[in-house]
Amino acid sequence: MSAIIMDGKAIAKSVQQSLVAEVEQLKKRGIKPGLAVILVGDDPASHVYVRNKEKACHELGIDSSIYHLPQQTSQDTLLELIQQLNCNEAVHGILVQKPLPAHVDDKQIIAAISVAKDVDGFHPVSVGNLFIGDDGFVPCTPAGVMEMLKTYQIPVAGKRVVVIGRSNIVGKPMMGLLIREHATVTICHSRTERLAEVTQEADIVIAAIGQAEMIKPHHIKHGAVVIDVGMNRLANGKLVGDVEFDSVKELASAITPVPGGVGRMTIAMLMKNTIQAAQASCDR
Repeated sequence: MSAIIMDGKAIAKSVQQSLVAEVEQLKKRGIKPGLAVILVGDDPASHVYVRNKEKACHELGIDSSIYHLPQQTSQDTLLELIQQLNCNEAVHGILVQKPLPAHVDDKQIIAAISVAKDVDGFHPVSVGNLFIGDDGFVPCTPAGVMEMLKTYQIPVAGKRVVVIGRSNIVGKPMMGLLIREHATVTICHSRTERLAEVTQEADIVIAAIGQAEMIKPHHIKHGAVVIDVGMNRLANGKLVGDVEFDSVKELASAITPVPGGVGRMTIAMLMKNTIQAAQASCDR
């Protein structure tokens, strides 16, 4: 069996192309979508992510403002900036790039962002809306995974799905979105005993645990769909996921590569959330 290689790059391009017309409609109404990104410190990976987001904004005609602050920036200074952006009508989405310095309380920073501008979907109200089934922004990576499954017409309803990883960014919201679509979901993590016994039961495995090539063929049943959210840099510089791609693809019916899989979708969904925030601002 030859696995379908799920092309996140192509799907992301399609999503972004579909957003062009929405941006043009907003501009006709005198609104240009605006995204503000706050970057604290000099984490190399964060700089790459921010540049990619800025590039996507430019391609779509979205205003992109980058606020690059020193590592030693105080929490009060950060909160003050967020409040200014909350009040700025030209800014429709606010994103604080993680990781933040150790002296900054992530929860307070996220809670300070206006729910209407929480395009990352991390605000407690956004999270609550997800789990009670109300409308609201959802985290971009899980949303991107759902878009990939939909594009490849992979059914979720009634299927057994194992999510490996319990982070607030991917694992937990991923569970919420899957439950919305009537999947039977199991969350596993670093302390799960006999992990392979659990994952072998899954029709769909979503790996988001942050350990390079941890998921091997013995974790996957024949014909399962494998979604790799991981992004890890090996000592030799090679970028790999949480799944041992070359061996697992021989078992899977469909699998995402790294790079070129879920990562591309995350930015596409961020653009979609930003445009939705701009559209909602018209109704307020």
